[in-house]
This record gives sequence, structure tokens and C-alpha cells, in this order.
Amino acid sequence: MGKITKYLPSAIMTSSVAAPLAYMAYMYQKDDRQQQHAILRNFPLLGRVRYISEHVGPELRQYLFAEDNEGEPFSRLEFQNVVKAGKYNERLLGFGSDRDFKEEGYFIRNSVFPKLETEMRIDNTQKTNTYKYIVDNEGLFSRKEHREEAQADPYLLRDEDAIVLGEGRCRQPFHVKGQVGMSGMSYGALGERAITALSRGLAIAGGTWMNTGEGGISDHHLAGNADLMMQIGPGLFGVRTPGGEFSWDAFREKAEMEQVKAFEIKLAQGAKTRGGHLEGNKVTEEIARIRLIEPGKTVNSPNRFVEYDSFPKLFDFIEELREVGGKPVGMKIVVGDSESLEEMAQIMKESGKGPDFITIDGGEGGTGATYQELADSVGLPIMTALPIVDEVLRAYDIRDRVKLIASGKLITPDKAAIALAMGADLIHIARGFMISVGCIMAEVCHTNTCPVGVATTDDKLQEGLIVDEKLYRVTNYVTSMRAGLFNVAAAAGVDSPTKIERKHIVYKDGQGRISSVESMMEKLQK
Repeated sequence: MGKITKYLPSAIMTSSVAAPLAYMAYMYQKDDRQQQHAILRNFPLLGRVRYISEHVGPELRQYLFAEDNEGEPFSRLEFQNVVKAGKYNERLLGFGSDRDFKEEGYFIRNSVFPKLETEMRIDNTQKTNTYKYIVDNEGLFSRKEHREEAQADPYLLRDEDAIVLGEGRCRQPFHVKGQVGMSGMSYGALGERAITALSRGLAIAGGTWMNTGEGGISDHHLAGNADLMMQIGPGLFGVRTPGGEFSWDAFREKAEMEQVKAFEIKLAQGAKTRGGHLEGNKVTEEIARIRLIEPGKTVNSPNRFVEYDSFPKLFDFIEELREVGGKPVGMKIVVGDSESLEEMAQIMKESGKGPDFITIDGGEGGTGATYQELADSVGLPIMTALPIVDEVLRAYDIRDRVKLIASGKLITPDKAAIALAMGADLIHIARGFMISVGCIMAEVCHTNTCPVGVATTDDKLQEGLIVDEKLYRVTNYVTSMRAGLFNVAAAAGVDSPTKIERKHIVYKDGQGRISSVESMMEKLQK
């Protein structure tokens, strides 16, 4: 009894220290071995602080910090909407909208007699095999969920409604049965695991495409056999000679690839009307080999194609690319100079030359690396730029031969639908896809220190991104976007999102007055 009394305090003291340490060691191992959460694999135990903070975040923001609809580039709700669509293949919400209806903004005009589901022109004949998460139980400090196999409706356009790039203008036009695809994201800006997950996820979804970004085509882009839109920037990566000149042999090689369906000439990007930028610490041996550059050395592309400083020269180049490659050729622009657009349209009409599609990137678009002054103030936002281009092409009667692709924070179906009403035929999304493979908006894409292994080529950080887990979130996100577009179309009284037009949206100002797109265009032209 005497010994017990003597050693009991020490035993209790030892246990009180050892037990927590043992528990922490157990949780550390559990986090390190699990494959669901990248942040926990890269930062076992410590990463749980994020999830606890995230869990109590709504309460903290409600009383101390930003509201759910605040925050840039995407609010908490916008971020959650993308995550829910990808992880749970779910878009339902309860109680009502958190949008501030007193603020100005675009609204979709609903029909008194919306279309029934049976009246919609959807092709759901081939189901999509995917995985989704089911929440079993959720508490303040714990969350139990499981992943299960699922079959999802793909929400494709019918064959006769497919959007066709290069129709009647090239030997191999590109037929697209979905209106949402991945915007340009290079291997280098994103790591190989992120690119691979995107490629495989998009391929499973089908009816979509993957824009390679200006860094050329890597094996990771090809991993899933998704349709590719190869982007060619002023750096000519992937189609250049060792001396830095355009290589027609390299271009022919890319054009002969079955997966490559179209080419996009990048003249500008919303977040940077300059050439691409890649920090040296992201340039691995593999990236250097693909781009024909030096490993470890920072790359700055020219802010313009050296040889092409006028529309006639540019259009001659595009014509030759289309003739040699046999596939559609488009160009990516940022709208700022409306006089140049008039000149572009006039030359296209008079010469019969020009792109098969134009990608319009809004000034609010994203990037892996840019400068504040370009990101914040150069180039018009997409909802202003898009109708301007659409109107100019209509005025010169050439709209029917050119498809328009819109990009710039269009990560939810309602925003994409508004862009379609503004004149877009297709939608490009980049950051929504980044979120679907694990991006948490750390905004360190340019540093190679992305904590979830998405925008980094660091092997250690990429270990957190499990391709086989993330790829299905990509699949679910694409199909959810397409389902949402059909949902909006039905509400607007049309049987396909391809039929959403200007008349289906209005702009409400802060005083509650509404304006049509037509009246807004008239004001812009005065």
C-alpha cells in the first residue's frame, strides 16, 4: 500500500503525458496513410487544424470575419459549391439563397411555363461510371463518410445539337457534346499528378476537352485519352525548333495525334496581357525537355508573337495552320481595344480568313503567375467583353462561322448560363477544375509551394494528391456543370442550353431597375 501511495502520483503524471503522445502518434500515422485528403498526407496531424478551423469557419465569419458571399477570387460559398459538385456529385442546398438580392447583378428570366424534364434535349443514353462520397455522420471534431461507386447521367447534348468548331472550314472539325471544358493550364504551372487527374477525369466524363496551356503536350495530358485543345503561345513551346523558331514539322506531328482536336493561338490572357511566366524552381528536367528550355531557369515568353503584328499576318498564319493540320484553329484574346475588334471583323469579312473560334478571357481570369498591375486593371471583365465581341461579329455578318468560348470565373452553372446568354457557345474553366483536384486557394501557385500538390512540381508536395481519388471529382464537376445548365435552360423555357439567348437574362441595378442586354449594348455604342 505504501509503495502504491508512493508511486501513484508519478504513474498518473507519466500516463497523462504518454497517453496524449500515443494518441497523437496514432493520428499522425492514420493521416499519413489515408488517401482522401492531400493536406493530411502532406501535413499529418497538423493538417487537422485546417479542418477544425474550416468546420467552425462559418460561425467565426458570422461573428468576426467575412460573410459567406465575401472573399476573392471566389467566396466561401462558390468554393463549397465546386467541392460539393465534385466530391459528392451534389448541388442541392437548403433554406434558400445566400445571394444579396439588393445588390446589382445579372438574373435569368424564368418562363411561366418551363420545360419538363421529358421535353429536354438531353443525351443520357450512356451512363458515366464514377465515384462519389456519402456523409455518414458529421460532428464538430469528427466527420465520417465513405466513397462508393455510382452511375451518373452525363448530361450531354444530342448529336444534332453538338457545337462544331471549324465546321465547313477544315478537314477534321471538332464536335463537342458538352459546353464546358478545361481552360489552358500547362504542365509546369500544374504538377504531373494534377494534370493526370484532370486528363483521366475529363476522359471519363466525355463530351468535353482539355486545353493544354502554352507549355506543350506532355504524357500527363495524354494519360486519360481526353480530347485535347493544344494552345500555342508566343513561346512556341511544343512546336519550336531548338533555336526558338516555329517548327512546321513539330506542328504536323501534333496535328497527326488523334487526341488533338483543335489548336488555340494565345494572344493574351485575362490575368496577364503578356507572355507566360514560369519560375525556375518549377522547371524540371521533363518540363525543360518538352519546352526545349533549360531546366531550373525561369522562363518569360514574349508578350506577342514576334512575327505577327497585324491581323492580316496573323490570319495568314492561322490559314496555314488549318491547311497543314486539317483541324480547327482559334485564338485567345482579352478585350480592351474595341477599335481593333472592328478592324479584326472587317478583315475577316473581306478576306474570308480568320479563326474558327475565339476564346475571350475576362480580365478577372486566373493564372499561375502574373503581376498585380496586369491582373487588377488591364482588360475588360468577361460579362462586358463577351457581348462586345458577339455584337461586332454580328454587325459584320460573320458570327455564324466563328464560335465563341468564354472564360473568367464562370465556375458555377448559373454564371456559365449567363455567359451563354451573352453570346458564348462554350465555356472554359480553369480554377474550378483546380479546386476539383484539391486546390484550397492558397494563392501560392507561382512559388512551387502549393500545399496540396496541385500547382507545384515538387515531388514531395505532390504525394498529397492521389490521382485515383481526385479524378472522379473532375468527372463529377463536369457532369454537374452540364446538369446545372440544363436545369437553367428548362427554367428559362428552352429545351437545351444551346438555346439560351440574350432575351433570357436581365441586369438589375442597385435601385431595382432592370435592363436588357440589348439596351446595355446600345449604351456601350453611344
